[in-house]
Amino acid sequence: MSQVAYLPAGKREQTKLQNRAAILDAAREVFGELGYEAATVRDIIRRTGLAAGTFYNYYRSKEEVFAALAEEGARKFQPILKAERVKARDFETFVRGAIRAYYRFLADEHANWIARRPPEEPHPHLRSETPEGQAVFAEVRAAIVEESRRGGPAGDPDYLAAACIAIAREVGEKMLQRRPIDTEGAAEFAMAMILGGARSLPGAKS
Repeated sequence: MSQVAYLPAGKREQTKLQNRAAILDAAREVFGELGYEAATVRDIIRRTGLAAGTFYNYYRSKEEVFAALAEEGARKFQPILKAERVKARDFETFVRGAIRAYYRFLADEHANWIARRPPEEPHPHLRSETPEGQAVFAEVRAAIVEESRRGGPAGDPDYLAAACIAIAREVGEKMLQRRPIDTEGAAEFAMAMILGGARSLPGAKS
Protein backbone atom coordinates (compact mmCIF):
# COMPACT_ATOMS: atom_id res chain seq x y z
CA MET A 1 0.00 0.00 0.00
CA SER A 2 1.24 3.45 -0.81
CA GLN A 3 2.65 5.42 2.12
CA VAL A 4 1.89 8.81 0.50
CA ALA A 5 -0.01 11.08 2.89
CA TYR A 6 -2.83 13.11 1.40
CA LEU A 7 -3.77 16.35 3.12
CA PRO A 8 -7.46 17.31 3.40
CA ALA A 9 -8.52 19.82 0.73
CA GLY A 10 -8.83 22.64 3.26
CA LYS A 11 -5.39 21.94 4.69
CA ARG A 12 -3.84 21.82 1.21
CA GLU A 13 -5.34 25.19 0.35
CA GLN A 14 -4.11 26.69 3.61
CA THR A 15 -0.61 25.38 2.90
CA LYS A 16 -0.68 26.90 -0.58
CA LEU A 17 -1.68 30.28 0.83
CA GLN A 18 1.06 30.09 3.44
CA ASN A 19 3.70 29.13 0.87
CA ARG A 20 2.67 31.91 -1.48
CA ALA A 21 2.72 34.45 1.35
CA ALA A 22 6.16 33.20 2.44
CA ILE A 23 7.51 33.67 -1.08
CA LEU A 24 6.12 37.19 -1.43
CA ASP A 25 7.33 38.20 2.03
CA ALA A 26 10.79 36.87 1.21
CA ALA A 27 10.79 38.67 -2.13
CA ARG A 28 9.97 41.98 -0.44
CA GLU A 29 12.95 41.56 1.86
CA VAL A 30 15.32 40.43 -0.89
CA PHE A 31 14.32 43.15 -3.35
CA GLY A 32 14.62 45.70 -0.55
CA GLU A 33 18.08 44.57 0.51
CA LEU A 34 19.68 43.67 -2.82
CA GLY A 35 17.60 45.61 -5.34
CA TYR A 36 15.49 43.99 -8.04
CA GLU A 37 18.24 43.70 -10.65
CA ALA A 38 20.76 42.05 -8.33
CA ALA A 39 18.27 39.71 -6.65
CA THR A 40 17.90 36.14 -7.90
CA VAL A 41 15.32 33.42 -7.47
CA ARG A 42 17.87 31.55 -5.37
CA ASP A 43 18.07 34.51 -2.98
CA ILE A 44 14.30 34.46 -2.56
CA ILE A 45 14.18 30.69 -2.07
CA ARG A 46 16.89 30.81 0.61
CA ARG A 47 14.89 33.42 2.51
CA THR A 48 11.68 31.36 2.44
CA GLY A 49 13.15 28.15 3.80
CA LEU A 50 11.10 26.28 1.18
CA ALA A 51 12.46 23.78 -1.32
CA ALA A 52 13.27 25.07 -4.79
CA GLY A 53 10.61 22.79 -6.24
CA THR A 54 8.00 24.33 -3.98
CA PHE A 55 8.90 27.82 -5.20
CA TYR A 56 8.50 26.76 -8.83
CA ASN A 57 5.07 25.34 -8.09
CA TYR A 58 3.96 28.96 -7.68
CA TYR A 59 6.27 31.17 -9.75
CA ARG A 60 8.59 30.53 -12.68
CA SER A 61 10.83 33.57 -12.27
CA LYS A 62 11.55 36.63 -10.17
CA GLU A 63 9.62 38.62 -12.80
CA GLU A 64 6.49 36.64 -11.92
CA VAL A 65 7.07 37.28 -8.22
CA PHE A 66 7.51 40.99 -8.93
CA ALA A 67 4.25 40.98 -10.89
CA ALA A 68 2.49 39.22 -8.02
CA LEU A 69 3.64 41.96 -5.65
CA ALA A 70 2.14 44.53 -8.01
CA GLU A 71 -1.15 42.62 -8.10
CA GLU A 72 -1.19 42.43 -4.32
CA GLY A 73 -0.71 46.20 -4.14
CA ALA A 74 -3.58 46.80 -6.56
CA ARG A 75 -5.80 44.46 -4.56
CA LYS A 76 -5.09 46.41 -1.36
CA PHE A 77 -5.54 49.81 -3.00
CA GLN A 78 -8.82 49.11 -4.82
CA PRO A 79 -11.08 49.45 -1.73
CA ILE A 80 -9.28 52.69 -0.81
CA LEU A 81 -10.02 54.02 -4.29
CA LYS A 82 -13.64 52.89 -4.08
CA ALA A 83 -14.08 54.78 -0.82
CA GLU A 84 -12.73 57.94 -2.48
CA ARG A 85 -15.17 57.55 -5.37
CA VAL A 86 -18.15 57.02 -3.08
CA LYS A 87 -17.50 60.13 -0.99
CA ALA A 88 -16.46 62.43 -3.86
CA ARG A 89 -18.96 65.10 -4.85
CA ASP A 90 -17.52 65.56 -8.35
CA PHE A 91 -14.67 64.43 -10.62
CA GLU A 92 -12.20 66.99 -9.33
CA THR A 93 -12.82 65.99 -5.73
CA PHE A 94 -12.37 62.36 -6.71
CA VAL A 95 -9.09 63.02 -8.52
CA ARG A 96 -7.69 65.05 -5.63
CA GLY A 97 -8.68 62.47 -3.04
CA ALA A 98 -7.63 59.48 -5.13
CA ILE A 99 -4.22 60.86 -6.10
CA ARG A 100 -3.35 61.82 -2.54
CA ALA A 101 -4.53 58.45 -1.26
CA TYR A 102 -2.54 56.64 -3.96
CA TYR A 103 0.70 58.45 -3.22
CA ARG A 104 0.33 57.95 0.51
CA PHE A 105 -0.26 54.27 -0.23
CA LEU A 106 2.83 54.10 -2.45
CA ALA A 107 4.98 55.85 0.13
CA ASP A 108 3.76 53.52 2.88
CA GLU A 109 4.43 50.43 0.76
CA HIS A 110 7.85 51.80 -0.09
CA ALA A 111 8.67 52.45 3.55
CA ASN A 112 7.39 49.04 4.57
CA TRP A 113 9.53 46.87 2.33
CA ILE A 114 11.68 48.63 -0.29
CA ALA A 115 13.00 51.76 1.39
CA ARG A 116 16.56 50.47 1.10
CA ARG A 117 16.44 49.67 -2.60
CA PRO A 118 18.56 51.76 -4.99
CA PRO A 119 16.49 54.77 -6.16
CA GLU A 120 16.71 53.73 -9.81
CA GLU A 121 15.28 50.27 -9.19
CA PRO A 122 11.81 49.58 -10.62
CA HIS A 123 8.74 49.69 -8.41
CA PRO A 124 5.88 47.18 -8.83
CA HIS A 125 3.39 48.91 -11.08
CA LEU A 126 -0.33 48.51 -11.13
CA ARG A 127 -0.78 46.06 -14.03
CA SER A 128 -3.94 46.85 -15.98
CA GLU A 129 -4.24 43.37 -17.53
CA THR A 130 -4.75 41.60 -14.17
CA PRO A 131 -8.12 41.27 -12.39
CA GLU A 132 -6.79 43.53 -9.63
CA GLY A 133 -5.68 46.15 -12.14
CA GLN A 134 -9.00 45.94 -13.95
CA ALA A 135 -10.82 46.56 -10.66
CA VAL A 136 -8.83 49.76 -10.14
CA PHE A 137 -9.50 50.79 -13.75
CA ALA A 138 -13.23 50.14 -13.24
CA GLU A 139 -13.35 52.45 -10.20
CA VAL A 140 -11.67 55.29 -12.10
CA ARG A 141 -13.89 54.76 -15.14
CA ALA A 142 -17.04 54.71 -12.98
CA ALA A 143 -16.10 58.07 -11.45
CA ILE A 144 -15.59 59.51 -14.94
CA VAL A 145 -18.93 58.18 -16.19
CA GLU A 146 -20.75 59.54 -13.15
CA GLU A 147 -19.22 62.98 -13.59
CA SER A 148 -19.90 62.95 -17.33
CA ARG A 149 -23.59 62.52 -16.58
CA ARG A 150 -23.40 65.66 -14.45
CA GLY A 151 -21.79 67.61 -17.27
CA GLY A 152 -18.15 66.94 -16.45
CA PRO A 153 -15.45 65.46 -18.72
CA ALA A 154 -17.14 64.27 -21.89
CA GLY A 155 -14.27 62.38 -23.47
CA ASP A 156 -14.01 58.65 -24.01
CA PRO A 157 -14.18 57.17 -20.47
CA ASP A 158 -11.81 54.32 -21.33
CA TYR A 159 -9.15 56.67 -22.69
CA LEU A 160 -9.59 59.13 -19.86
CA ALA A 161 -9.38 56.43 -17.18
CA ALA A 162 -6.26 55.00 -18.83
CA ALA A 163 -4.69 58.46 -19.01
CA CYS A 164 -5.46 59.22 -15.35
CA ILE A 165 -3.92 55.94 -14.22
CA ALA A 166 -0.86 56.35 -16.46
CA ILE A 167 -0.12 59.86 -15.20
CA ALA A 168 -0.60 58.87 -11.57
CA ARG A 169 1.58 55.78 -11.99
CA GLU A 170 4.47 57.44 -13.79
CA VAL A 171 4.58 60.49 -11.53
CA GLY A 172 4.39 58.14 -8.55
CA GLU A 173 7.39 56.18 -9.85
CA LYS A 174 9.45 59.37 -10.05
CA MET A 175 8.24 60.40 -6.61
CA LEU A 176 9.66 57.19 -5.12
CA GLN A 177 13.04 57.83 -6.73
CA ARG A 178 13.49 61.13 -4.88
CA ARG A 179 14.72 61.71 -1.35
CA PRO A 180 12.88 62.81 0.64
CA ILE A 181 9.68 61.39 -0.84
CA ASP A 182 7.32 64.33 -1.41
CA THR A 183 3.80 62.92 -1.72
CA GLU A 184 2.11 66.33 -1.69
CA GLY A 185 4.34 67.83 -4.38
CA ALA A 186 3.84 64.80 -6.60
CA ALA A 187 0.08 64.87 -5.99
CA GLU A 188 -0.21 68.54 -6.92
CA PHE A 189 1.68 67.97 -10.16
CA ALA A 190 -0.32 64.87 -11.15
CA MET A 191 -3.62 66.54 -10.27
CA ALA A 192 -2.78 69.59 -12.41
CA MET A 193 -1.93 67.36 -15.36
CA ILE A 194 -5.06 65.23 -15.06
CA LEU A 195 -7.55 67.99 -14.31
CA GLY A 196 -6.04 70.37 -16.86
CA GLY A 197 -6.29 67.71 -19.54
CA ALA A 198 -9.83 66.74 -18.55
CA ARG A 199 -10.99 70.39 -18.66
CA SER A 200 -9.69 70.75 -22.22
CA LEU A 201 -11.88 67.93 -23.52
CA PRO A 202 -14.86 68.90 -25.72
CA GLY A 203 -18.01 69.37 -23.66
CA ALA A 204 -16.22 69.69 -20.34
CA LYS A 205 -17.43 72.28 -17.85
CA SER A 206 -15.34 75.46 -17.93
